[in-house]
Amino acid sequence: MKRSPLRDLIVGIFVLCGLAAIAYLSIQLGGLYYSGPAGFKLIATFDEVGDLKPRSAVVIAGVRVGQVVSIELDDLLRARCVLDVDPSLELDVETSAAIKTAGLLGEKFIALEPGGSDEMLESGDEIDRTVSALSIESLVGKFVNDSGLEGD
Repeated sequence: MKRSPLRDLIVGIFVLCGLAAIAYLSIQLGGLYYSGPAGFKLIATFDEVGDLKPRSAVVIAGVRVGQVVSIELDDLLRARCVLDVDPSLELDVETSAAIKTAGLLGEKFIALEPGGSDEMLESGDEIDRTVSALSIESLVGKFVNDSGLEGD
């Protein structure tokens, strides 16, 4: 039985395309991202970060402008997030940071919303206005506890 070289070539190309698709999906789901040259560091402290991880996106108006570098506990047992943001941005001191959810997999990211002040943030400054991640468990618990009948 003679093998066709054209058929072998087509099968080989098909296998390579499949491996390339698996590699692409693995990189996208794994969150691998090159941020380019380091920007300036900002610090945001949250009561609850949910499933936020290092290398999560930092966005303004849906545009990725940086990433989360690290998440640690501070002295008051709150989550202290260090953000690496594009150095070309000029963010004022009234900028707020909120943890939001994106996509079907529910990955978390930090959304920055600039304020209206003339004073700008410097590298290493802390963002004072933060909104923590919503916890589904606490919302359900609050609903269950608050839905009882009022006293007769």
